[in-house]
Amino acid sequence: MNTKTSDRMGYWRANVRVIWICLAIWALVSYGFAIILRPLLSGIKIGGTDLGFWFAQQGSILVFIVLIFFYAARMNKIDRDYGVEE
Repeated sequence: MNTKTSDRMGYWRANVRVIWICLAIWALVSYGFAIILRPLLSGIKIGGTDLGFWFAQQGSILVFIVLIFFYAARMNKIDRDYGVEE
């Protein structure tokens, strides 16, 4: 395997790793906190409502927006590291 092929594989591995991290965080917040753990979070109040409801209505959206910026910043760094930046 030549260097160019190993660089492509390394780039792809780094890209997939970032995607899996983002998907795991998204699933934890969207399904875990907002649906599965909602009964456990119902006793914690935030902004006049319980934390489980907050995650279902606003928290998951805010976390998703943060994940978009995290993904963009991390991919820019990976692009620079592998010499494929725009």
